[in-house]
Amino acid sequence: MSEASKRKLEKLFKEVVTPALVKEYGYSPMQVIRIDKVVINMGRQSDKKKINESAEQMTQIAGQKAVITYARKSEAGFKIREGWPIGCRVTLRGHRMYAFLEKLIYLVLPRVRDFMGLKTRSFDGRGNYSFGLAEQIIFPEIDYEAVSEIAGMDITVTTTAKTDKEALSLLKLFGFPFRIDTQKGK
Repeated sequence: MSEASKRKLEKLFKEVVTPALVKEYGYSPMQVIRIDKVVINMGRQSDKKKINESAEQMTQIAGQKAVITYARKSEAGFKIREGWPIGCRVTLRGHRMYAFLEKLIYLVLPRVRDFMGLKTRSFDGRGNYSFGLAEQIIFPEIDYEAVSEIAGMDITVTTTAKTDKEALSLLKLFGFPFRIDTQKGK
């Protein structure tokens, strides 16, 4: 994580995003919505070796140590017992979050095969946005030769926005590549 990457999106937020949101929604500069955190999650079957490998890869991707998650209750259909490791996750805030988002927006998403843009329907109704990536090898930190199995991940961007419309405006100003949905006027 370089000093320049720490500053680029933060500078964009102060110089471009904040004035645009103040103009569009009539906020005061202290009321302007912002990205609060980014959560990256990889769910795996309860094979400890695979989960440890995924946690190591996620640590490389995020620049912060990944935490292994455990099952809260048993699920016979998924062949999971309570207390077994089932995946890993990492929560990014501050400088690491901005560095990850910059890498995601400008480097990783353009590398996705047949990428048409992110869906605008993936908001949760409270201003948070979630999407998935099918493979971890699109990140430049991952050595393709060292990966034993391709794994996907879920990324959730949590904002301080109260509505999806505000959050969409915020993420568009940050440069998230959304597709234009032709269904239902979105």
